[in-house]
Amino acid sequence: MSYLPSNPSDPTLFSYDAVKDLGKELHEAYAAGDPFPHIAIDNFLPNDLIELCIEKFPKGPDPESVSFDRDQERYKTSYHPDYMEPALRHLFYSLNSRPFIKIVENITGIKGLVPDPYFLGGGFHETRQGGHLDMHADFNHHKPLDLERRVNVLIYLNRDWKVEYGGALELWKTDMSEQVQEIAPIANRCVMFTTTGKSMHGHPQPINHPDGESRRSIALYYYTPTWDPAKASKTTQFFARPGTHDRYDWQVRSNEILGDFLPPILNRQIAKVRRRLRAH
Repeated sequence: MSYLPSNPSDPTLFSYDAVKDLGKELHEAYAAGDPFPHIAIDNFLPNDLIELCIEKFPKGPDPESVSFDRDQERYKTSYHPDYMEPALRHLFYSLNSRPFIKIVENITGIKGLVPDPYFLGGGFHETRQGGHLDMHADFNHHKPLDLERRVNVLIYLNRDWKVEYGGALELWKTDMSEQVQEIAPIANRCVMFTTTGKSMHGHPQPINHPDGESRRSIALYYYTPTWDPAKASKTTQFFARPGTHDRYDWQVRSNEILGDFLPPILNRQIAKVRRRLRAH
C-alpha cells in the first residue's frame, strides 16, 4: 500500500480531502532529522504512477533539457515536464498542486509553500554510468518569482537499486567533517529535506550499475515569499569531502566575490565578455 492514496477516477490527481491531514504524523521525525531536517518515505506514490514514470521516462533531451559534464556534476541531464506526454505532464502539475503542497507543509511544518511553475532545475533527473553529483548546498533564490527556496522533494525511479551501484544520496554535516546519512535511490522512495546554505547533500559515488542502467529521479523544489533582498543570491555551492579528489567550483566562487565588490554595471560587462569567450 502506498503512502499517498490512489485516486481511481484519475491516478495523476490527488484528492485534497483524502490528503489534507496526511504527513502531520511524520513532522516530528522530519524535524529531528540528522544532520538537518529530512525524512525518507518508502512506497510513497501509488505504484501505477511510479510504473508510468519508469516506462515513459524520456528517451532523449527536450528543448529545455540541461546537461552537465564537469568536475562537480558528471553525465547528468534534466528533462522538463512541459515536453513530456500528457499523463506525465498531469502528474508533475499535480505535484505542484494544493493537495500535494499541503502534504509537504504537514511534513515539514513550513507553511505558505509556493510551487515552481517554471520547474527551474526540476523535472526528471538522470545520471548515467560513471556520473556523479558532488556535495553541495542548493541555489537559494528563485529570481523570476523572487522567492526563497525552502524544500526539496526527490522521488526515485530505480528498481532493485543497491548502494554498491553508486548514486546513494549522502547527507553531511555542515562543516563537511562527516557523512551522516546514506540513502539508496530505490524506486518509489521519497526523500524530503529543508534546503538552506548548510544542507550539504549529493550523490558523489559514481554510478556503477552492473547492467549500465542510469540513476533516475523526480526532483521538485518548493519556495516561500520570504526572500530578503539584503541576502546574497547564490547559485549551487559545491564542497569537497575530506580526503577525496573533489574539486571546488572556483568559477562560481570568483563570480560571487566579484559580485560582492564590483558595481552591477561592471559585473554585467564582465559576464558578457565571458559569454563571448565561451561561445568561441
